[in-house]
Amino acid sequence: MECRLGCGACCIAPSISSPIPGMPQGKPAGVRCVQLSDDNLCLIFGQPERPQVCSDFSATVDVCGASNEEAMWIITSLESATN
Repeated sequence: MECRLGCGACCIAPSISSPIPGMPQGKPAGVRCVQLSDDNLCLIFGQPERPQVCSDFSATVDVCGASNEEAMWIITSLESATN
């Protein structure tokens, strides 16, 4: 599956422990990444400073669902279950 442009759920819902430009301590779950544009696009996509965990993420139906709202719900639920 391809990422839905403008979704951004993977940049908001999960915690990211890796440093992110502008967020040297990473980001907590539910906090919008500072590298996420107003259009919910990654401002450092394809750049070497993008965290490896972000580059390794693959959009799949079981994580991203059928809509942006469903993706947010699923990823938030996964984050809670693994916290």
